[in-house]
Amino acid sequence: MGLFILRRFGVMILTALCLTFIVFWLTNLAPNLEKLAKTQGNARMSDEAVQTWLGNRGYLQPLPIKYGQWLGVVPGYVIEGTDGEVRGRCIDPRRPDDETPRFCGILQGDWGFSTVAKEDVSEVLPTRLANTGKLMFWVMVVMVPGALIVGVLAGMREGSRTDRTLSTASIVSTATPEYVSGVVFIALFATSAFGMQWFKGSASSAVQDATFENFFLPVMTIALYGMGYIARMTRASMAEVMTAQYIRTARLKGVSFPKIVLKHALRNALIAPFTVIMLQIPWLLNGVVIVETLFTYQGFGWELVRAASNNDIEMLLGVSVISVFVVLLTQLISDIGYVFLNPRIRIS
Repeated sequence: MGLFILRRFGVMILTALCLTFIVFWLTNLAPNLEKLAKTQGNARMSDEAVQTWLGNRGYLQPLPIKYGQWLGVVPGYVIEGTDGEVRGRCIDPRRPDDETPRFCGILQGDWGFSTVAKEDVSEVLPTRLANTGKLMFWVMVVMVPGALIVGVLAGMREGSRTDRTLSTASIVSTATPEYVSGVVFIALFATSAFGMQWFKGSASSAVQDATFENFFLPVMTIALYGMGYIARMTRASMAEVMTAQYIRTARLKGVSFPKIVLKHALRNALIAPFTVIMLQIPWLLNGVVIVETLFTYQGFGWELVRAASNNDIEMLLGVSVISVFVVLLTQLISDIGYVFLNPRIRIS
């Protein structure tokens, strides 16, 4: 197991480097840099002025050099601009000159400066991640138990009326994207057009104080979409387990049906859904983009949309690092958990 984890960590590091390099290359394309220069400088800048602005700030260096500086494995640039001002990646006006480090990248904890938030990325992202973490926690609390219950009930008696009803509801919930269900929920429960206003259509106040009124709709919007998929996987796994030979043997021995389900069938039926549940965590990072924007909830997805809309390169790179890390970590946890749930699987 230890060797397996070490190998997976090596693959994770290599994958993270490849993915972050692709994102770095895309964000540093010439049109993005030109837009950044005109946004931070002057919208009517000439092409020569744009090149001067970018050159004074190290954006015209070769891509591998810039990527290495961003990672923190290459010394930061120091450039004396045409205006006589000395600029550098590691130069911070808040630090004395004798404390200026040579390396200042991701590995040193320097995530860059957000041109939109006017703060260090390392100060903005933890707050946004905490807000999204709170949302994801309650989504998982609602989604996972609800989906497992629906899937188990449907798979216990395959082909019954209960199975058909719950399976249809699962398909409908999975087929309805968040931007549709979110708008429907707002129209039905957050406006007075259909009677009483049950909940708030905006979750902006939930950042400071999450209540049932301002947090229920975004949680249910995300949970319903993922619940149907997990329920369908659980139902299929449960239906397969219920036809296994050891289940038939238990029935012939006179074991009660609830005991068969809880003691013999449930554990084996949860092996496949466990992987699906773990893979919902990376999906939630993408799903919250729509929901947080729709309900104006200032979390990870909301910050991603703001950074992309305003060409905030350093923030986009920071978001990409977090996303890659979460995806790779959850895949590792999923593989390890799968081995523990199914003793027949051995790691070689």
